Amino acid sequence: MSAPARGRGRRPGGPDTRGAILLAARRSFADKGFGSTTIRAVAAEAEVDPALVHHYFGSKDDLFLAALEIPVDPRALLPTVFEGGVTGAGERLLRIFLSVWDDPRARLPLIALVRSSLVQEGPESLLQQGILRMILDPLRTALPSAEADRRVQLVISQMAGLVMARYLLALEPLASMPTEEVVAWVAPTLQRYLDGPLPAG
Repeated sequence: MSAPARGRGRRPGGPDTRGAILLAARRSFADKGFGSTTIRAVAAEAEVDPALVHHYFGSKDDLFLAALEIPVDPRALLPTVFEGGVTGAGERLLRIFLSVWDDPRARLPLIALVRSSLVQEGPESLLQQGILRMILDPLRTALPSAEADRRVQLVISQMAGLVMARYLLALEPLASMPTEEVVAWVAPTLQRYLDGPLPAG
């Protein structure tokens, strides 16, 4: 007696379920962006119950990090920057940043994300909606609210420039500059953006 044919429907949890969810999520993030991707839509594409997506990955942020193979979770790293207050936070932030980007295993998926975001149409890229949002939110909460947006955007401009020059364009001598030298040059500027006096205006 032959086994009954499996009808179409939601895939139960199994060895291939996690992979199917990741594949559906990658497609959705690439096609629709972060904001328009939903857990329910990813579940429908993967033919699973939305509860299974939450079971395997938790929140949409967790799914985003897993689907794009982002090797670090900014939500876990950023709070440590301000554990000792704003004083010295520029150097702590930079050292965390360099430790991630100088690791070849972490650098490759991050470079891929940055490059894809540079050519992505529309004002909101996966980089902006996904990773930068996870970085900006804890930075903002650590600074005076009236100054937070200006200060945080200046910090991001410095970090983005460092990514472009050191890792994407590999401009020398910055590309091969030792970590301590990069810290000596860049950390004071980050610190000034965090707590330096604002221009009169």
